[in-house]
Amino acid sequence: MNQSNQAILNRIKGGLVVSCQALKEEPLYSSYIMSRMAYAAMLGGAVGIRANTIADITEIKKTVSLPIIGIIKEVYGDCDVYITPTMKEVDALVECGVSIIAADATDSDKRPRPDGKSLDEFFGEVREKYPDQLFMADCSNYEEGMHAAEIGFDLIGTTMNGYTAYTKGTELPNIELMRQLARDCGKPVIAEGGIWLPDQLKEALDAGVHAAVIGGAITRPMEITKRFVAAIQ
Repeated sequence: MNQSNQAILNRIKGGLVVSCQALKEEPLYSSYIMSRMAYAAMLGGAVGIRANTIADITEIKKTVSLPIIGIIKEVYGDCDVYITPTMKEVDALVECGVSIIAADATDSDKRPRPDGKSLDEFFGEVREKYPDQLFMADCSNYEEGMHAAEIGFDLIGTTMNGYTAYTKGTELPNIELMRQLARDCGKPVIAEGGIWLPDQLKEALDAGVHAAVIGGAITRPMEITKRFVAAIQ
């Protein structure tokens, strides 16, 4: 691994990455608002930002100097795979200059990709085209994480755990999955998914992961409000 990539991994090690995303149907959908969210996260001590779309990433880069995990959510027809699903999205993120690119690395036999390629084919082409770019695998279970590490992803994330048909209903955060992957996959593991409390964040980091991503609990006020309201109803 080259020095600049190692420096990025060193910067996020043991820390909190804040996901600053809003979908079109959400109240905070605005690149400007996401840039302010990212700035607030940086002031609060975040070591990195995870962001979606070139527009948001471009605005965020104007306000923060933290490493960015970039994604592009793009839905192709009725395909389930939507996180940086094809080379087109990878190209755009490389051009934008993100530190790390995250992509869906779920089982392509169970979740066919929009371009009809297997995960191995897709990532083989990506790695050949961009040998020096850091790539994070968004996985949903142990087998996917191990496989993603084997085919050359640089970081392994638990992002999709609980969000695929075959992991639905899993209690989140899945600390045991994080622990197993950190122990076995040989790559830095990024804990992501269902971390709502400081104690859960600490538990994830104590399980041996490299860093953790939190989104909803920090940057989605509508969802945060719903949780409080549900508690009093």
